[in-house]
Amino acid sequence: MSLSIKMEIDTLEDVTCLDPELLQLPEVSPFALKTSPQLVEDLFSQWLSLPETGHLVKSLIDDAKAGTTVNASANFFNVNVVGSNSLPSMFPTGNAPPLSPRSSSVSPRTSKQKSSASALGSPLKVVSEPMQEVIPQFYFQNGRPPTKELKEQWLSKINHLFNNPLNGLQIDEFKTVTKEVCKLPSFLSSALFRKIDVHCAGIVTRDAFIKYWVDGNMLTMDVETQIFEILKRPGCKHLTQVDFKPVLRELLATHPGLEFLRNTPEFQDRYAETVIYRIFYHNNRSGNGRLTLRELKRGNLLAAMQHADEEEDINKVLRYFSYEHFYVIYCKFWELDTDHDFFIDRENLIRYGNHALTYRIVDRIFSQAPRKFTSEVEGKMGYEDFVYFMLSEEDKSSEPSLEYWFKCIDLDGNGVLTPNEMQFFYEEQLHRMKCMAQESVLFEDILCQIIDMIAPEREDCIMLRDLKGCKLSGNVFNILFNLNKFMAFETRDPFLIRQEREDPTLTEWDRFAHREYIRLSMEEDVEDASNGSAEVWDESLEAPF
Repeated sequence: MSLSIKMEIDTLEDVTCLDPELLQLPEVSPFALKTSPQLVEDLFSQWLSLPETGHLVKSLIDDAKAGTTVNASANFFNVNVVGSNSLPSMFPTGNAPPLSPRSSSVSPRTSKQKSSASALGSPLKVVSEPMQEVIPQFYFQNGRPPTKELKEQWLSKINHLFNNPLNGLQIDEFKTVTKEVCKLPSFLSSALFRKIDVHCAGIVTRDAFIKYWVDGNMLTMDVETQIFEILKRPGCKHLTQVDFKPVLRELLATHPGLEFLRNTPEFQDRYAETVIYRIFYHNNRSGNGRLTLRELKRGNLLAAMQHADEEEDINKVLRYFSYEHFYVIYCKFWELDTDHDFFIDRENLIRYGNHALTYRIVDRIFSQAPRKFTSEVEGKMGYEDFVYFMLSEEDKSSEPSLEYWFKCIDLDGNGVLTPNEMQFFYEEQLHRMKCMAQESVLFEDILCQIIDMIAPEREDCIMLRDLKGCKLSGNVFNILFNLNKFMAFETRDPFLIRQEREDPTLTEWDRFAHREYIRLSMEEDVEDASNGSAEVWDESLEAPF
């Protein structure tokens, strides 16, 4: 039997070579076996002469002829266990040299030999099939579906609220669902109701709500995505200013801090417009009037909405919704718009801040370099354009403001501010200082001061990222075109500096709006007192509020 097996092995010598590692002899290094082929042949012949080997080979041949599955690894393991003590040792006990550590990498020659032996079905080679790892689905086009437990939990809440004879809720009853079930600001209730009530039936049934909120996977989305999906129109991938109008209408109708405006619909509209303009000013960073989901998530609109829903005093919600902030913006616009046609021209804007701005910067604004006007009237700035201008002027620490003024100073639009461009705007400042008998500062000294203040990457120009990385960037623009703020910066009051550090959460705009509101309210009180003492009441002189 062993002789026939040996003859079969001899016929295969031209096809493949015996790999010494297949012998699995821990006492002998593979290198020693490879350099002594005669020793390998002797050991292999002795292994073939063992009775267990003969039985193994015969069993494998019979299985192969019968077409059954060959389990070579198990049989080979059993033979090694039985016959391992039968193999002769090359070294006396305890005198074997230590084996060198085997490298995890395999040479191409070794890989080729192993694969050839495996292809021949050798019982000496164990082939392990790689296991396929199943990656769970991580992207869902319409949102991740809720788990069974979460679905049952929500259905119990929904069944409780919709348990009435109509099996549904009308719009004035839907606020509880919006607040308690959906965990959204209450003034989104009407928008959510109309989103579900697509047929304008005036009622949202239990099944319709479950279909939209549960089956539509809305409950597994984050809150920003939920608001985005509720407000956006079908087929759109962005929000426009029109999409926010229903939200502001409900806020004006339900918020206790805005109750005094219910008898003045004109100012309700102006307040809603101002809030929407402020939302897009800070969140729509692309400036195209299309607020994307990514921009919505990067902003702080959700936190401001939640604050407005919880706070009864709307003036404490400084982000977007403060009525005092709206009052300051609208009164400033009303003061400059002398003919009250709701447009502002160059001569009107030059009077802003007690003639603080230079003519050159006003010309750049009306050339629409920082932002294209929405007024659609040649040489006129509308109310929305004025809101963007005023927010940029009074808070030059915000990123939208830095971008606004950077575009104004960047005359050639190449993305960098050169000394020549800055000198062009500073020349008028220098002339005004001389006319006012102020101590004039040469541009060379101003340029050194600006470079030290900003510390740009390159000393020959200033880029937008240089300005965004410095807290004093707003002062650069004041130096170039706002003389009043430039002088205030040079002679700044230490008391005001300490006051600003006491409450760092307030922005420059918050502080300005607070001071200006106090001033305007005092002026209105004086005007009301003088009008009350007059014999004739002239309604044309009445203030807008």
